[in-house]
Amino acid sequence: MTRRSTVFATTLLAMSGGASASELAPGNGHSIHLGHFNGTIYYSVEKDGYRVVATLASGAEAQPIRFVSTLVAGERLTISVPQAAGEPSVDFEIIRNGTVLLVQEPFVPLIDAVATSAIAEE
Repeated sequence: MTRRSTVFATTLLAMSGGASASELAPGNGHSIHLGHFNGTIYYSVEKDGYRVVATLASGAEAQPIRFVSTLVAGERLTISVPQAAGEPSVDFEIIRNGTVLLVQEPFVPLIDAVATSAIAEE
């Protein structure tokens, strides 16, 4: 039974990824990496909520796109980049939890990360 539990736990760990959340301070920028898009996010405290600004581009020469949203406590904003057919999207979440603004990094399964790094080394 212990062996079966260990195998199951190891499999779950391999399948789960490292989606991490970090706190963002007003006016401080945070880098965003969503598939082929890179950019920054920052926010300012306004009288009607936290004004969040995210700017993304697919390269130095590409026209950037900007997302602007004012979040009150308990609200969240998701920026989602579709992938190839049958592949999950790459999602980045911005969460207002009371007076704290959290940025949730995209979920990357560890199996995919290991496979990608193995292919890159070949």
